[in-house]
Amino acid sequence: MDFVSLIWLFFIISSLQPVIRQRMLDMARQRLLQQLEQKRKSRVIVLIHRQETLSLLGFPLVRYINIEDSEAVLRAIKLTDNDVPIDLILHTPGGLVLAAEQIALALRKHPAKVTVFVPHYAMSGGTLIALAADEIVMDENAVLGPVDPQLGQHPAASILKVLERKPIAEIDDETLIMADIAEKAIRQVKRTVSELLQDKMSAEQADQLASTLASGTWTHDYPITVKEAQTLGLPVRTEMPAEIYQIMALYPQTAQRRPSVEYIPAPRTRN
Repeated sequence: MDFVSLIWLFFIISSLQPVIRQRMLDMARQRLLQQLEQKRKSRVIVLIHRQETLSLLGFPLVRYINIEDSEAVLRAIKLTDNDVPIDLILHTPGGLVLAAEQIALALRKHPAKVTVFVPHYAMSGGTLIALAADEIVMDENAVLGPVDPQLGQHPAASILKVLERKPIAEIDDETLIMADIAEKAIRQVKRTVSELLQDKMSAEQADQLASTLASGTWTHDYPITVKEAQTLGLPVRTEMPAEIYQIMALYPQTAQRRPSVEYIPAPRTRN
C-alpha cells in the first residue's frame, strides 16, 4: 500500500469515527434502558435536553420541549399497556406550553403508576410534566421551577402589573393586547395545573398551589428545591436509583475545546 492510499485510509477512518462512536453510545443507552425496564417492570421514557453546538458554525443551540417531543412521548405511552408503570427521566429547561401540556395530560390518564425522575432540573414545562406524576423522585440537589407563562421576553404576570400601576389612558394598544393574552395564558395554565393536582390533594389546595406556581409569585428561573417542593405538598422523595445517573452520563453535553468542569470521574474517599 503506497503513501497516498494510507492518507486516504486515514481520512476514511477519521470520517467514520464519529458515526461509530455515536452508534456505540446509542447501543449503550438502549442496553441500560432495557436493564432499568426489566428491573422496575416498567416502560422507561427519557426526555433530556442538552445545549448542542452546530458542527459547522459552532453556535450553541438550546434544546427545549417541542411538538416533536410530545409526539414521541405520546407514541411511547400508546405502546404501553394500561397495567405497566411508566418511568419518565426528565432533564429540561422547559419549552412550549402546548407540548408540555399534551405530555402531562397523557401521563395523568395512564392507569398504572407514573414516576418522574429529576436528576438535575426540570424547569417550567418540565415542572408541568412532573406535576402529572403519581410520584416525583428528585436528587437531593435537583430543582423544579415555576410554570408561569411567558409572552415573548416578558412574564405574563409582569405584563398584567402594568394595568395595575398605570391608568388605561397612558397604556399603548399593544401593551393592552398583550395584557389580555397574558390574563388568558395564566388562567389556562392555572386550570391545567389544578387538573393535574386534583388527585393528589384537595381541590382548594390544588387551586392554591396552581396560583402559586402560575401567577408570577417568583421569577421564572426560581429554583424550587426538594424541601420547598415537599412543603408545597408535592409527592417528592429523593431515593434516586443509580441507573438514572448512569443513563444521564450517556447523554453527554456536546464536547467543547476546553471543558468548563473537570474532575477524575471516580468515587473519592479519605482512603
